[in-house]
Formats: sequence, C-alpha cells, structure tokens
Amino acid sequence: MFPDFKPKPALSKAEKKRGLSMVLWDGLATQAMVTLTGGIFLVAFALELGASNTVIGLLAAIPPLAELLQVPSVYIIRKLRNRRLITVTASTAARLFWLLIAAIPFLFGTGSGVWVLVGAMLCYSTISSISHCSWNSWMHDLIPQQKIGAFFSRRMGLSTAVAVPLSVAAALFVDTLEVSPGGEITAYALLFFGGCIAGLIGVLFLARTPEPVLGEDLEPNFGEILKEPFADKNFKNLLIFLGSWNFAINLAAPFFTVYMLQRIGLDISWVIALAVMSQIVSIIFFTVWGEVADLFSHKSVLQISGPIFILAIIAWTFTTLPDTYVLTVPLLIAIHIFIGLSTAGVTLSTNYIGLKLAPKAHATSYLMASSITTYLAAGIAPILGGVFVDYFASREVALTITFSDPTGVLILHPLDFQHWDFFFFFAFLIGLYSLHRLSFVREEGEEKKRVVVHELFTEVRREMRNLSTAGGLRMMASPPVSEYLKPPKKAKRRRRPVWEEEA
Repeated sequence: MFPDFKPKPALSKAEKKRGLSMVLWDGLATQAMVTLTGGIFLVAFALELGASNTVIGLLAAIPPLAELLQVPSVYIIRKLRNRRLITVTASTAARLFWLLIAAIPFLFGTGSGVWVLVGAMLCYSTISSISHCSWNSWMHDLIPQQKIGAFFSRRMGLSTAVAVPLSVAAALFVDTLEVSPGGEITAYALLFFGGCIAGLIGVLFLARTPEPVLGEDLEPNFGEILKEPFADKNFKNLLIFLGSWNFAINLAAPFFTVYMLQRIGLDISWVIALAVMSQIVSIIFFTVWGEVADLFSHKSVLQISGPIFILAIIAWTFTTLPDTYVLTVPLLIAIHIFIGLSTAGVTLSTNYIGLKLAPKAHATSYLMASSITTYLAAGIAPILGGVFVDYFASREVALTITFSDPTGVLILHPLDFQHWDFFFFFAFLIGLYSLHRLSFVREEGEEKKRVVVHELFTEVRREMRNLSTAGGLRMMASPPVSEYLKPPKKAKRRRRPVWEEEA
C-alpha cells in the first residue's frame, strides 16, 4: 500500500518506534549504495577511464559543493512543508543517475566517458543536496535530542557492519573479472548498478517513515535565515571549526586511494583490505564514542578523536622515505587502524553536534548554515589539491643524514616530502588550527579531557570483555540488525534503545 505522506501533528510511541526502525533500515541500504558506488571503487573506475589528478579532485569536490543548493532547499521545505515527500522524490531522482554511470563503459569511450562521469556525478549530487536538507530537518524533529548520539552511533555502526563484508565481496568480484580484457572496468559498472538498486531500496524505507509537522514560520525573510546562525556566537564558533576541519581533511583524504594505487603501487585488493580493517575498527568504536557523546558531549569526543585523526594524516608522509621500504606496509596498517578508531568519533560528532546545538524552533536555518559551511570547505579543498598536485610533483623537501667512515657511507632520509606529502602536511597544520577553534565552542555536558579519556577506556574495556566472552561470540555470530530493531529483554547498564524513549 502506498504510504500517506501527510505530516502528523504528533506521533505516537509506536509510530516513533517504527519510524526510527525505518531510518535504521534506510541507513543499511544507503550504506550498501555508498560502498558500491563511492570511495575506492569510484576513484579506481575514474582512473581506468583515464582521469587526471585534477579530475579526481573535481569528483571529490562535486558532492560537497552541490550542497550549496541547500540554500534554496530551505524555501522548498517551508513552501511545501512536507519533508518526507521532498526527501523521497529527490533521493529517487538522484540515485537513478547511477544507472547512467554504470552504462559509461558500454556507451562511451574512455575520453568522453570521463566527462560523462563528471556530469552524472554533478546531477546526482545536485539533486541529492535537496534531499539532504529536508532529511536533516526531518530527523531533528523525529529523534529525541538527548538520544541523538546513541541512535546515530548504532545506525552508523550497523551500516559499517554491512559495508565490511560488502567491500570484501566487491573486491573479490573485481579481482575475478579483471583477468579478462576490459573486465575490471566492467566489474565497476556492475557494482554501480547494484549500488543503484540498493539506494532505491533505501528510499522505500524512507517512504514508510512518519514525519512530524514542521513547526516553523511559513514565510521567513531569507536574510534573517542567514543571519540567525551567524548571530549566535556559540554556533558561529562551531561553523568556524567545521569549516577549517573539513578543509583540512578534504585537502588530503581524496588522494589516499590514488596515493596507494600509484605512489606505493598496491593492488586494489590491498587497498580494499586496509579500508575494511579500518571499518572493522570503526564498528567497535561507534558504540563507544556514542556512549561518551551522550554521557558528556560531542565536543568531548572531538577533543579526543580529532588529534588522533590528524596524527594519522601526518603519518602518511612517512610511508615513503623517499620510496617504499620495510615499514611501509606496517605503517599503512597502523594508519588505517587509527583512522578507523578516530573516524568513528569524528564522523559521529561533526555530523550531529550541529543537530544538538541548533535551537528546535530554528532547526532548518541553523542546519543549513552548518551544512553550507562544511560542504563549501570540503569542496574547495580537493579542487585546490587537484590543481596543485602536479605542481608539487616536481618539488621536494628532504632532510638527509650522512654518516661516513673508512668502510663506506651510510645515508639516512628521516624526512622526505614530495608530491602528495605536501598535502598531508598542510592538512595536518590546518587540522591543528581547527582543533584550536573547537576550544571556543560551548556544549552542554562537556568535560575535561582527562575525565573523558577515563570514561573512554572504561567503555573500551567493556566492549573488549563483551567480545571475549561466550556471550560476546554469540552476539557476533547472530544477525546484528535484529538485535537493534527489537527491544532488549531486560534493562542493563546502558540506556534503553532510543526508539523506546519518549521525545
């Protein structure tokens, strides 16, 4: 039966529970789409089509820059006042463009295919941005504010649990087909087709998610919409942090895959294996960071996970000195472990600290300002990286230590910056600045770092005990989705699932 898209003035407890369950299922389907269509596979597909570093940077910049359309999206939301209808319609239209991308190897050559890919990604990202704005506002009203951390840590943890085996299966699929001429690029096209189907399934779950009535004024002044969040001193400090942080991360992150494939010379299977290992670590720490975020604050989580993340970025520069050496692979493994650990906390907190600090009566405008700041910085950074990557390819900064004696000469290279290393170093410096700006943000419940670290280790020990017991093994062997979509049999130390709580 086709769902009723009309928003409701008030949702019953059963409707909230069902709605949040649908949001979880949508997260799983959407993660399947993202796993098969984005990240490593998209970059490898573009390289197979002959994309340059500039095009790789452009592909990384398109999705965040397209989010600027959230500005007119606010008017669409306030005019139609039906966020579910907007989200479902825009998501469906956007995800269908993956069918065009999947058809590129069969309809276009490698030269024109690159620009068809860029155009299709532009259309996909542009239409998706409309759904993102309405979805953020919708979730702000649907999910109890005091439980945002716990709910989204579960959603992200379950989504990552889906991404891990799916990534491995996809990598094996690519390896199987790449032995035949043109098989590798065909494999990527088939992955994109499967991702499109998964994305459309996610839309079906969103269509069944109830929506509370939007409680804002019908016709606000657009100038006032822009002034509201920037006039709020605390939220303005948050915007400065989000802008500088996302610029730092996206200056380097889009080139991690290119760096491993071209500079280090790893096979796609190795790149996927490292990514999967990082995702497994993220699964473990999603729940840990979610507990800490709800017990203290999202800022407290960022104060711990942020420095770990930027240290992992600067560590990339030591994977070649100046070429690969005996510690290259061990360093890559360590880097991906720490990226997985910190990404869980950084992603959770940077995505949802704005949800917590935005006043309920002005959620749409505040979240719009947060999204625009975040995505503008994330879009500019990879474009600059793509433009200047060839410039830095012919530059090098090296520190050489030479020791000579009558038997010979020993030359050490403790520091050697070239090509992408410059971007990793610049990202590290900007990341340090952004963490400094975070100190100016005030959030209810924030604690001293020492207290948060103590609670973090307590949560980690608890998770490790769960994984080491027979009960923990049974939990790992059972389907994780069912455990989160049904109420627990009896209360434990942790809070009851968010969908059982009253708003």
